[in-house]
Amino acid sequence: MIRNQIADLVAQSIKDAQSAGALPAFDLPAIEISRPKDTAKGDFTSTVAMQSAKPARMAPLAIAQAIAAHLPAADFIDAIEVAPPGFVNFRLSAAWLAGQVAEIEAAAGHYGDIDLGGGKSCQVEFISANPTGPLHMGSARNAMLGDALASVLAAAGWHIQREYYVNDAGTQMRTFAETLYRRYLQAFGQDAPLESHHYQGAYMTELAQEVKAEQSDRFLEMSAEDAISALSEIGLAKVLAWIRASAERLRIHFDHWYSERSLYASGGVFEHVITDLRARGLTEAKDGAEWLRTSAFGSDRDEVLVRSSGQPGYYASDVAYHYDKFVLRGFDRVIDVWAVDHQNQARRMPHLMKALGLEPTRLDIVLYDLVRLYRDGQEVKLSKRSGDIITVDEVVDEVGVDAVRFLLLTRSNQAVMDFDLNLAVQQNDENPVYYVQYAHARMASILRTATERGFSQTCVEQGNFDLLRHPGELALLRKIAELPEVIEKAALQLAPHGLAFYAMDLAGVFHAFYRDCRVISSIPTEAELSCARLRLVAGTKAVFARVLGLMGVNAPESM
Repeated sequence: MIRNQIADLVAQSIKDAQSAGALPAFDLPAIEISRPKDTAKGDFTSTVAMQSAKPARMAPLAIAQAIAAHLPAADFIDAIEVAPPGFVNFRLSAAWLAGQVAEIEAAAGHYGDIDLGGGKSCQVEFISANPTGPLHMGSARNAMLGDALASVLAAAGWHIQREYYVNDAGTQMRTFAETLYRRYLQAFGQDAPLESHHYQGAYMTELAQEVKAEQSDRFLEMSAEDAISALSEIGLAKVLAWIRASAERLRIHFDHWYSERSLYASGGVFEHVITDLRARGLTEAKDGAEWLRTSAFGSDRDEVLVRSSGQPGYYASDVAYHYDKFVLRGFDRVIDVWAVDHQNQARRMPHLMKALGLEPTRLDIVLYDLVRLYRDGQEVKLSKRSGDIITVDEVVDEVGVDAVRFLLLTRSNQAVMDFDLNLAVQQNDENPVYYVQYAHARMASILRTATERGFSQTCVEQGNFDLLRHPGELALLRKIAELPEVIEKAALQLAPHGLAFYAMDLAGVFHAFYRDCRVISSIPTEAELSCARLRLVAGTKAVFARVLGLMGVNAPESM
């Protein structure tokens, strides 16, 4: 990471300045190197001189000047500039920037990878929608966020497992099974009205009709309880098949599907963890129930583990499931992606971790806000097909997988997402996914045209970096060199929307380069320059493919 190398230079510069008597002795602060808001001031800047003013008892500008004067030589630094009140600005050398193309080529599709995770294990659990119906657009946002996070963290050195937690226990599954039973009875003409708490969606009627066609009337002869139990299993299998198909269509592949019911099997995880908690004196009998004493770990209340009915409490699954993740399966880190309406539950998870004897920082809860669909400037709340929820598949049918994946990553997960269906299908620069994919396709077209005009692959592979000095070339080189920082920021902040912003910025810089720099020239004296520029185009194309790949978006060769 070039930023870290500059920080090392600054640290050495301060030590050398102190040894030379240009600076007094003081403890070095944490040296932060960042990109200035105004790029005219340089590629990177440091405020270390201002941070050091108090311990050094010197003016920041004088400290900055001492740092600049003693900075060790480095081939990647072209110039160092000091600016009031004490900024130290750095400009990267054109030779180093041009050399990044070779780094891209050597990385073979993994340019930008960094090592934050050190190969430690990290589970990303996402979507995990209740298996009581098809995936809707809120689930799609969860899917895009979780899958992109998993890809970014893998690029940042973590060993990733993707998991879907199947909520197949509890009252919601009971309600689902009751609804299916009543719809099944209705399919045979029986009077079995739904109650307000039942699932009202038209998909339940369709599901009941499927069951009728496959199973005939065999459930009519059963008791209601036996029929509900049997239909619960059949309905669960069918809905999970819908969810799996939708996930695959979104290009999401889970390493593991984890059943909530398995937590409560005889001798299972819940029995194991509650025995452990009891042995450590962390449960308490109160009001006929058994409580986990999370108040002992900073919570404002205890949580019910076992209700007075003998059934597990709402919090019980979280306790058992995370015990399984960390203690039994041994993940070093876990990331759960939840909807924003789980924020209160998320705030209580650190107390649960402490009760389990685990470091709370090993668990991250990433919350995401709502998705609102718009068509023709009007919010779309109901499906055109069924009058119910808007499903993922319905939106994919209309705008395509790439548009869904890219557009759902163009906003911070903490902001409400407005998804414009009209914009998603536009074939112009106003549509971000089209704009970015078109840039990649243009690069592919340039390389094909070069071949047709007699430029060999050897020409592209051996283009002379030293010829890349045009401002448009350097701007493009600067932008592709940012990818490791983009990946680092997305991984540290668990914010993959930065990938979309970077892709759009990179597309803009490339289009400007293409406008200002003739890549393929028929003038014999410019042949060598054409080869260098073709090599730059090929490197930029690889970076585009890398970023889009992390987002799960196709990088088309033509459009």
